[in-house]
Amino acid sequence: MIIQNDELTDKIIKTCFEVSNEIGSGFIEQVYRNALVIALGQKGLGAESEIPYSVYFRTKLVGQFTADIVVENKIILELKAVNFLTNEHQAQLINYLKASGLDVGLLINFGKPRCEIKRLFRNPLQKVVDI
Repeated sequence: MIIQNDELTDKIIKTCFEVSNEIGSGFIEQVYRNALVIALGQKGLGAESEIPYSVYFRTKLVGQFTADIVVENKIILELKAVNFLTNEHQAQLINYLKASGLDVGLLINFGKPRCEIKRLFRNPLQKVVDI
C-alpha cells in the first residue's frame, strides 16, 4: 500500500500525541524515541531510529548526522524534550532534510504537557506548519 506524505504525516502526528498522552512530559528524548518507534511499528509503519546520513561539500564528505527516526524512508522525525523549540531546532531539521534528500520532516517536542509539532519542508517555497 502506498501512503502519500500528507496521510503518512497525519498518522505520525496522531501517534506522537498518543505517546505524549500515555507517557507524559519530563523524560529524556531517548524515552520518547523508543516509545514512538514501538507505537509507529504497531500501526504498521516502518520506523527506524538513529539513521546515519553523510554530509558532503563540493563532493567531499565533511561529516555525518544521525536522524532520530525515519518513517517509511520518507519523513524525518527530529525529537526534542525541551521547554520550547527554537529557530536553531528548525534549522537543524531543514539541514537534515537537505542532506538526506527527503522532502518532509517533523520537529516534535515532548518537553511540554502537550506535544508540540512543526512540519518542515526541504523546498524553501513551502512554509513551516505549526501543528
